[in-house]
Amino acid sequence: MFGEDACSSGAGSGSGGGAAIPYDYSSNTNKHERSANHNKPPMFNGDLEMFFWWKTKMYSHILGMDDELWNILEEGVRDLKLDEEGAALDRKAHTAEQKKLYKKHHTIRGILVAALPHKEYLKMSDKSTARAMFTSLCSLCEGNKKVREAKATMLVHQYELFRMKEDESIETMYSRFQTLDSGLLILKKSYVASDHVNKILRSLPAKWRPKVTAIEEAKDLNTLSVEDLLSSLKCHEIGLNEHEPIKKPKSIALKSRGKSTKALKALESKEESTSEDSNEDPEIVQKMVMLSNRLQYLAKKNKRFLSRGSCQKSSRK
Repeated sequence: MFGEDACSSGAGSGSGGGAAIPYDYSSNTNKHERSANHNKPPMFNGDLEMFFWWKTKMYSHILGMDDELWNILEEGVRDLKLDEEGAALDRKAHTAEQKKLYKKHHTIRGILVAALPHKEYLKMSDKSTARAMFTSLCSLCEGNKKVREAKATMLVHQYELFRMKEDESIETMYSRFQTLDSGLLILKKSYVASDHVNKILRSLPAKWRPKVTAIEEAKDLNTLSVEDLLSSLKCHEIGLNEHEPIKKPKSIALKSRGKSTKALKALESKEESTSEDSNEDPEIVQKMVMLSNRLQYLAKKNKRFLSRGSCQKSSRK
């Protein structure tokens, strides 16, 4: 009877008239699927800019499994003798503690190999231990000590010279600032929150000066968070955009009689700038073109009149 009820309810849901069959998350198959997805290590795609993020995810993944695995990754396997492929040379002579260490070493080595693409694995395939592989990967992606110091010096200089652009929004400015701060964090040259607050306030353009003064007088910058500062600045930015005057298009005055050529050149230059401006009214552009054609016609007519007058003078002489 229960099976018939389940089939009838499933048929009703398929036609849109009944409830959906509940998914049984307590079955052994589902537990196995969830366990497999949970144990799958984060993949590294070879992008150097994403290495620090991958390293952070890898650290959390390994510690979630066993904290001793990360210790092996950092400290190595001590007195175990391994060949180039990581296999023990005297596995039968291992003590119980060495066997446990050897098994965990292969666990963390397998996780590391599974997280790397084949082209990245080939760069360190000659390393026998997981620690040697991980050290080589960090050296390739992060550089040696001198390279990291040079990068840190450059980023610190960019941090000190950081400024918000005149036509830039608070969101765009903070996005650039976060990218800079992330680079400093990777190289262990990070600043505290109060440094970020003071730096953002100093980087604002001159039109923000009244707001900066109000924040400095009303808030304690040592306890003010970056999130609260950005919220206050975004609210002020909305007010600035509402009261910002709308820029009117510039008009050009054309002089008549004797200066039609100059006026025509000015008009042509105006037409070129008008064609480049996608926001110009099409009706105005059409009128300007008609006026240009009219001026060209008058200029040709004026030349004919002058040439006819010169011919009459020569005949009289």
